Amino acid sequence: MILSEYMIPGMLIRDRLVTVPLDWSNPGDGRTIKIFAREVVDPTRRDADLPKLAYIQGGPGGKGPRPSPGGPVWLAQALKTHRVILVDQRGTGRSARVESATLSAFADAGQAADYLWLFRADSIVHDYEYLRERVFGGGRWEILGQSYGGFIALSYLSMAPQGLAACYITGGLAGLDADADEVYRRTYPRVAAKNDRYYRRYPLDGSRIARVADIIATQDIRLPDGDRLSVRRLQTLGNDFGLARGFENIHWLMEEAFSDEKETRLSDHFLASVMALTSYDSNPLYAVLQEIIYGHGDHAGRWSAQRIRASFPEFSPERRPLLFTGEMMYPWMFEEIRSLRPFREVANLLAERGGYPPLYDPPRLAANEVPVAAAIYHDDMFVDAGLSLDTAARVGNLQAWVTSEYQHDGLRQSASVLGRLLEDVRERGGPVR
Repeated sequence: MILSEYMIPGMLIRDRLVTVPLDWSNPGDGRTIKIFAREVVDPTRRDADLPKLAYIQGGPGGKGPRPSPGGPVWLAQALKTHRVILVDQRGTGRSARVESATLSAFADAGQAADYLWLFRADSIVHDYEYLRERVFGGGRWEILGQSYGGFIALSYLSMAPQGLAACYITGGLAGLDADADEVYRRTYPRVAAKNDRYYRRYPLDGSRIARVADIIATQDIRLPDGDRLSVRRLQTLGNDFGLARGFENIHWLMEEAFSDEKETRLSDHFLASVMALTSYDSNPLYAVLQEIIYGHGDHAGRWSAQRIRASFPEFSPERRPLLFTGEMMYPWMFEEIRSLRPFREVANLLAERGGYPPLYDPPRLAANEVPVAAAIYHDDMFVDAGLSLDTAARVGNLQAWVTSEYQHDGLRQSASVLGRLLEDVRERGGPVR
């Protein structure tokens, strides 16, 4: 069902809302959710028989990109040759959005945890397949997975390769056997290296950030929403270090940290910015499911990032220069951050949960015939390049492009990233038709 059809410069857009089973392992139980999908096409080719490219966004908990004239840059590139499908993954955007009010529908945290268990990659693949078969004509389509979207793309290749004509992955070749502990053992050293590069680029920031941290540690500093700001929350700003403009984002923020010449009072601008950058009102699933996406078998995550952090004392909030952390979620966040407090009990239950259904099928991936082109960012802070190279060697018909030119968000920075991957597949005979 088309909800609306409209034009923005350079794009014809059709919005759809589709009903799918909540639990794909038991679709007959009557529980359903709505999945939102947006079709985008060059208006001059609105009726052309174009190949379809379904985008799988990163996250977890990230909604599909909202198009605007000329952007995102990869979308402008894709529209030259494809009809593009932008999906809000379940739990995000307009697809059964999960937020604090969602929990009120459940009798207890256990029921809520059971509900969120159904928002992992296997369910998302089933949603995409339903859209492909029932809404978009049933033919094979191409997929583009960015970051966590690449993890989902590997699940797609494992579960339903018959639906795929080609697969493009940017910064998202997951380790097929790596659990959360291995991921974070590899992640902390990469984040430490990013901190070192940051302080070498901006050597005066070491003393300034130390002053900021000392004030936060010794005073009751409140953010605009009432949360008390802790040093460990300040450290989570380092998530930006994995992005192309991340160093500059943090540097310019620290430049305006103080509102007085003696640098004793933190500015309103600084506090409002920290609140916005470290809150999760728009994507609580990013925090709740962060470690769940690495679940294997009966192994429970048990707050892996927190446990592994003990082996890296240089990340202590008391150390100076202060090291920022990255894409790690900690149990204290569900106590200190207003937007995450309602999820505290649910997150703790999920952290102790095992019995994960397999997300990848290594033998099937080894025998894969769908052409896959993957960009591996050598300096990727979020996805370990070593694990990605190991996976690339284990997936049939996959061509890897290893580059140090881009950070994790290379797809959003340059149209040439998608262009290179499309060309890689074309040179090998093109997508399966």
